[in-house]
Amino acid sequence: MGILFVSISNLYAIVPPKIVRITFDFLRDVKPIFAMMEGTPLHEIYFDILIGVFLFFGSVVVLSALLKGVFMFLMRQTIVVMSRFIEYDLKNEIYEHYQNLSLAFFKRNNTGDLMARITEDVSKVRMYVGPAVLYAINLTVLFSLVIYNMIEVSPTLTAYVLIPLPILSFTIYQVSRMINIRSERVQRQLSQLSTFVQEGFSGIRVLKAYAKEDQWGKAFEKETENYKKTSLELVQINAVFFPTMLTLIGLSTVLTVYIGGKQAMAGTITTGNIAEFIIYINMLTWPVAAIGWITSIIQRAAASQTRINEFLSTEPEIQNLNNEPLIVKGGITFKDVSFIYPDSGIKALVDVSFEVKPGESLAILGRTGSGKSTIASLITRTYDISEGSLLIDGKEIRDLNLDAIRSSIGYVPQDVFLFSDSISNNISFGVDSDESFEKRVFSAARQADIYDSIIDFPFGFDTKVGERGITLSGGQKQRISIARAIIRDPQILIFDDCLSAVDTETEERILAHLKDLMQGKTTVIISHRVSSVKHADQIVVLDKGAIAERGNHEQLLAINGMYASLYQKQLLEDDKRKIA
Repeated sequence: MGILFVSISNLYAIVPPKIVRITFDFLRDVKPIFAMMEGTPLHEIYFDILIGVFLFFGSVVVLSALLKGVFMFLMRQTIVVMSRFIEYDLKNEIYEHYQNLSLAFFKRNNTGDLMARITEDVSKVRMYVGPAVLYAINLTVLFSLVIYNMIEVSPTLTAYVLIPLPILSFTIYQVSRMINIRSERVQRQLSQLSTFVQEGFSGIRVLKAYAKEDQWGKAFEKETENYKKTSLELVQINAVFFPTMLTLIGLSTVLTVYIGGKQAMAGTITTGNIAEFIIYINMLTWPVAAIGWITSIIQRAAASQTRINEFLSTEPEIQNLNNEPLIVKGGITFKDVSFIYPDSGIKALVDVSFEVKPGESLAILGRTGSGKSTIASLITRTYDISEGSLLIDGKEIRDLNLDAIRSSIGYVPQDVFLFSDSISNNISFGVDSDESFEKRVFSAARQADIYDSIIDFPFGFDTKVGERGITLSGGQKQRISIARAIIRDPQILIFDDCLSAVDTETEERILAHLKDLMQGKTTVIISHRVSSVKHADQIVVLDKGAIAERGNHEQLLAINGMYASLYQKQLLEDDKRKIA
């Protein structure tokens, strides 16, 4: 429909030049007759007739302009609106693909770059499928119609007028390559700039705490200077390109006047034809000059689509190969599991084996970097194991429905993340609203020992926590995160060092509240504090990715190894705090 409207619009666009030619030739023919009637009664009558003819010609020009405008409106309503729909679909496709990609992908790529590809790059693609396509079609149709009418008038004059066009084509070919290279540089620098800004805003508390605002501002100025430099390199090409187009069009006008004048004197064409040719050339001025603009848009879109395709062609490392319904009982078995992080090559686990039966609790203890959190990542299948077997209820985890497994797990990560929303919505994030929704939120908050703190806030559970929960303390964020995990009533609970920001007394209260909740559920508690894990059915002590000790609290104390040593140190620290 867009192509049809473009064609009809341009059919009306070539009417005015023809009317101008007819008017010039008509005026040339009637001028001698009009001069002969001067001083006679017919002179005034003939004059009125001429005025009527000229008004008719003018009306035809106005009408054709109006009709051209109507079809240009329809042209934009089809092609430009279509480009907006494509932009909408493309953004949704990219975002959905982002959601399906594995965690490792987001560790490899920074947030600013991800945002730039779904905003700036998609916008550049839209400019191609909308305005660039529109003007390209318009140029093609108008050029064809104009050249046809010019050849109909004078093939010789048309040939002279078209002499600059091969030069134009060669210039476009050479410049487009340079535009493509510089366009890609601009987009990459824009991604880098977005990343820098995003990190600056996310870490604003650290910047202010270290009084580094000026230093960060200078670094930002350097990034913007680089972006300005790369953008100006692109602008400079366009700045040279556009005047070149106008010069070549001007050369065509000069040739029209010179060659056309000679032909008019020879009687092969009329002065009306010269006027018609000049209007045709001016009609081609913007479309031909827009070739540079269209080329720039196409090259930018090509660079942007290449960047988009880099992500769209990325396959998620973790894939769900089974969509069959699954009821998870909670059995977890590690058999000689080893794991190497794919990006860094660090070997996090070495031949780890243990079994947790449904309803039992497992505690994992160890120093920083011993592989504790890696075990949680493998159970939630954020990563796939490198060697060995990981079984859920006796079945290989890769063969099970991934969505069903994750829906059955209540996971409290070490790095707590809260959304910029109310406390109530953060707690209820993993569940759907129902009649008992409010009671479930309150119950989860009590079990996480955060209820009293919440109701003391001015807006209670409707309190907005700010970006990443910036308005809350570390302990409050951890307890809200615990409430978010347990409100789902999952079969498997994983607490990854989630009590590190609370004091010992609060920790005891939270564990006491969770004790009833943990009945009948498989629980994995990851911590560096013995007080958090001593009540577990089974305790595993990790050292450099391997199991150094295992047993319950009493058995490990009897061994008098790493666990006992850590226990004694923490007892001494607690005694010192009490004395202080």
